Amino acid sequence: MKERRMVPSAEFRSYYGRPVVKAPVWRHDIAAYLFTGGLAAGSALLAAGADLTGRRGLRRAGRVAALGALGASTYFLINDLGRPERFHHMLRVVKPTSPMSMGSWILTAFGSAAGVAAASELVPRGFVGTAGRAAGLAAAALAPPLATYTAVLLADTATPSWHEAYPELPFIFAGSALASGAALLILTARPARTEPAAVPAGDADRGTLVQLCIYLRDRLTSTALATRLDQALNQVGVSTVEPTGERFDPSHHEAGGTLPTTDSKLVGTIATVEAPGYADRGVLLRPPVVTVYQRRQA
Repeated sequence: MKERRMVPSAEFRSYYGRPVVKAPVWRHDIAAYLFTGGLAAGSALLAAGADLTGRRGLRRAGRVAALGALGASTYFLINDLGRPERFHHMLRVVKPTSPMSMGSWILTAFGSAAGVAAASELVPRGFVGTAGRAAGLAAAALAPPLATYTAVLLADTATPSWHEAYPELPFIFAGSALASGAALLILTARPARTEPAAVPAGDADRGTLVQLCIYLRDRLTSTALATRLDQALNQVGVSTVEPTGERFDPSHHEAGGTLPTTDSKLVGTIATVEAPGYADRGVLLRPPVVTVYQRRQA
């Protein structure tokens, strides 16, 4: 006897045919707002570090980039709101439980500090010039909240994938902001005119940022963020060194361990790369840590 289905196939339906999770109404302006806001935060933080370590060319590039990125971020936010007065209305109250309210105040405070810091690069003397360092440090202090409050805002929505990532999302946003700011300053930093011509200040600033990016890359746990940072490094000439299968060279490789083998052809070659190395435009910055095949003892 041929079997026949007694119960029809289940078909998922929600109330009134509406989706279970309402789709976000955000347009491309919000994505641009998130990116440029993080870029401003990362640039301001690096500019403060450059100021404290005497790197004037890097400091100037960071302060100007922070103000420019913040201006773009504010424009995208206001454009998404539809009417400029809506941003003003959010400043009428302070609501600590609202990420949007706190974000508006963080954005405003950061903008004031970043504006004075950038102006001090154009007017290095007088009150503005004197207040430049204090404003730059204030912007750096506000940079982490600026970079991460948007992560809290996204995680506070009903979208399950965003809400479930709330423990990691702020760290991803902070790392992305710093990586974006570092990549921008690597491309734009130039030596200051007042520095001696014999001192390659631009190369020194670039080298410092490259080392910072490598330091961050070693500690990233997010595959997507690590890939993005690798792409940014590749764009400025920094490549990874992973010599799997090559002959071990102690002048270019660091032995981290050995792997026994009975194949004489493999003896002395690299089996695996434990930690990748980095080269900047052909110059080895850090040798890779590798595991080397070693002849198995009888």
